[in-house]
Amino acid sequence: MRRVGNTVIAAVTVIALGSGAWLLHSGAETHAPPQPSAAQGHSAGPDVWARSAPALPASPPDRVRIPAIRVDAPLTGLALTPSGSLDVPPAEKKNLAGWYEAGTTPGETGTAIVAGHVDNADGPAVFYDLGALRKGSAVEVDRRDGSVAVFTVDAVEVYQARDFPDEKVYGAASRPELRVITCGGGYTKSTGYQGNVVVFAHLTSSRP
Repeated sequence: MRRVGNTVIAAVTVIALGSGAWLLHSGAETHAPPQPSAAQGHSAGPDVWARSAPALPASPPDRVRIPAIRVDAPLTGLALTPSGSLDVPPAEKKNLAGWYEAGTTPGETGTAIVAGHVDNADGPAVFYDLGALRKGSAVEVDRRDGSVAVFTVDAVEVYQARDFPDEKVYGAASRPELRVITCGGGYTKSTGYQGNVVVFAHLTSSRP
């Protein structure tokens, strides 16, 4: 990915955010992470969450909370790998997510990116239940300036690697938006996770 103003453009889009190794031991059919239904996608009816809050000044994020799926995790900065893809948090730290620190900070105008593992070799990780999130849910981001940016989920979608919509996920936004990304799209022993689950959200309020 590369930064262009408040835009993140993906050069390599598929992010390896889960090993799936534990599925081989526990049974994929029983323990595979939830995937979003079509009803949670952008095409399922009008956007009833169109109201947005004024943009906040830039401030690095420290923590992300998604109460509906019991996420409460610290955030670490993520850079790019030599191949141009987004790096990932250390897999052994199950309750850790990351944000693209060369891009938009959550709450300022543009598209901010948060990513985390769906699992590791020991079991579910921070975003294991991301595919179960529903439209209208809240995503809260604690920022280093002491403020909390509150986003409302507009859609939750899953994409196969070959069909990943770079511009839709990473493209420019005229308001403060957030993408939360993990692995998904099914799992096989030969290919691993076949795509990504992506949450689309926008800023609807903030508090000190």
